[in-house]
Amino acid sequence: MAEGHTPTDSMASNARRGLALRKEYGRGGTAVGVARARDIANKASLSNSTVLRMHSFFSRHRVDKKGKGWTAGSEGYPSNGLIAWLLWGGDSGARWAESKRNAIKGSQKALWSGSAFSFEKHK
Repeated sequence: MAEGHTPTDSMASNARRGLALRKEYGRGGTAVGVARARDIANKASLSNSTVLRMHSFFSRHRVDKKGKGWTAGSEGYPSNGLIAWLLWGGDSGARWAESKRNAIKGSQKALWSGSAFSFEKHK
């Protein structure tokens, strides 16, 4: 699959919201998350490896949605986890990264299928 994946408008909006919350509360996310948010907010083209890292982030941090401070009006709102999640594009970013990751992995599998380097059993 070709490199260069453009974030959606919804992802960009979530990233901007995450940056604003981080600025307001002085917490949430890492330097990497802030850099990612800037790229997403600016709708910069993202490489395959970046998309795969995004998918990995969302897979590891999905559990944060069950923590305190995730929803408006709840104790501790906004949680550090919510701010970080938004920095990476929020729910729309998670769906987008999973879809892009599946396409990337599918094209990689097709590229190697039947080759001497394939993990398929040879007959």
